[in-house]
Amino acid sequence: MPKELSPRIAIYPGVFDPVHRGHLDIIQRGSRIFDRLIVGVSVNPDKQSFFSLEERVGLLQLVCKPFPNVEVKGFTGLTVHFVRDLGAGIMLRGLRTLSDMEYEFTMSLMNLNLDPGIETVFLMAKEEFSHLSSSLVRQIAILEGDLSKFLSPEVNEVLGKRARQRNKTST
Repeated sequence: MPKELSPRIAIYPGVFDPVHRGHLDIIQRGSRIFDRLIVGVSVNPDKQSFFSLEERVGLLQLVCKPFPNVEVKGFTGLTVHFVRDLGAGIMLRGLRTLSDMEYEFTMSLMNLNLDPGIETVFLMAKEEFSHLSSSLVRQIAILEGDLSKFLSPEVNEVLGKRARQRNKTST
């Protein structure tokens, strides 16, 4: 018998490599909507991550401390399996641009086909975060740009160190 899913529990899945203020905005807003919000940190097999899964989970746990109903868990495999295993009825996603909408629309239809019991809820990014992406943040870090307004101080420090290490080893 399938596990009962709760519409009051949501999963916000992503790679979060690294977590930035746009992600934190979705987390904060999602934590006000749902009784329990679980940030699911995943592995993208098509990308080489800047940080390991364990490091990304640790950074998210650090920056999510202000939100008492938010948990952070790492996972591998299909997101719908992760969501169902935790008893969540909602997958929370953020939208920045029209191209995000096309990608997320396709993904949400596939997820609905894989598990019709899980609904996807979208939150629009605030204008100040609509241009942010983790890949752009990583690129700016490698080029030693100022990321202080896009990252929490803790993440900014760790990312800066990682970027400097990579720059030293690639020269």
